[in-house]
Amino acid sequence: MTRLDIGSLEALCAIADHGGITRAADHLALSQSAISHKIKRLEDGLGYAILDRRAGVSKFTREGQQLLAYGRRILAIHEEALISLARKPLKGRLRLGMTEDMANNGLPKILGHFKKLYPDVAVTTTTAQSLHIASQLEDREIDIGVFDIFEHLTRPTDTTLRQTPLHWVKAPDFELDWSKPIPFLAFDPDCFYQKWAMETGLNHDADFETILTCASSNAIVAAVSSGLGVALIGDHCLTPDIDIISDNFARPPSVATVIRTSRQAHSDAASALQACIRDAFTAATRPAEKRIA
Repeated sequence: MTRLDIGSLEALCAIADHGGITRAADHLALSQSAISHKIKRLEDGLGYAILDRRAGVSKFTREGQQLLAYGRRILAIHEEALISLARKPLKGRLRLGMTEDMANNGLPKILGHFKKLYPDVAVTTTTAQSLHIASQLEDREIDIGVFDIFEHLTRPTDTTLRQTPLHWVKAPDFELDWSKPIPFLAFDPDCFYQKWAMETGLNHDADFETILTCASSNAIVAAVSSGLGVALIGDHCLTPDIDIISDNFARPPSVATVIRTSRQAHSDAASALQACIRDAFTAATRPAEKRIA
């Protein structure tokens, strides 16, 4: 068996994180042929296929999924060793804003890891809705924000952590009555899902009526499952007892989870925190089975 090359493992993880060889090449600033060569070198050394290149099947083979899990662990400890051995002491204070979803999706663990690497950097963290975090960044009330935004509104300076399809959903036994306003469940009065829904969301003459606002994605999912109304939720929030609505509703834009910095956040400590979040962040859950209503 060949030794596992760090560059090849980076290419493997980039394919998984960015959705294919083309985007992985863009992320790593390499050509597509260079990425393909790195994967081929892994496959030749290990003696089995890593990518299933047939149309209509999963991106990775079973062995490829296993190698991907090992690759993430190897790259994480490799990055930690490089940072630790560089012995570049950092000090300072950083103000971080993140959404409730990020607070439940691995970011606190990443912050704990950052604290071990840079014990003299104090990070103050608050949770808020995405639009509020974006506003705080503009007003320089926080230094770094991790939040959601429609993908087409991302900035060139944003670091995208994931792209998430957005879906209209309802309970399987919830019947849409087009003679009345459609009950809508929103994350917050300032929820940008709600703003888009009210302006664009229906291909029908009916209107929306917001009957629930709640900052918790788990609470919105529970409300939908209970048959209270319809909602917009990301792919990662789908559960088996929720139906995707395919008719009479405008197709929602995709959502990107990004890291964005305020204009004054140019310190080495801020750069290190961004890198720590970017490199360690992975989606912890896989989308549930989707049922089309």
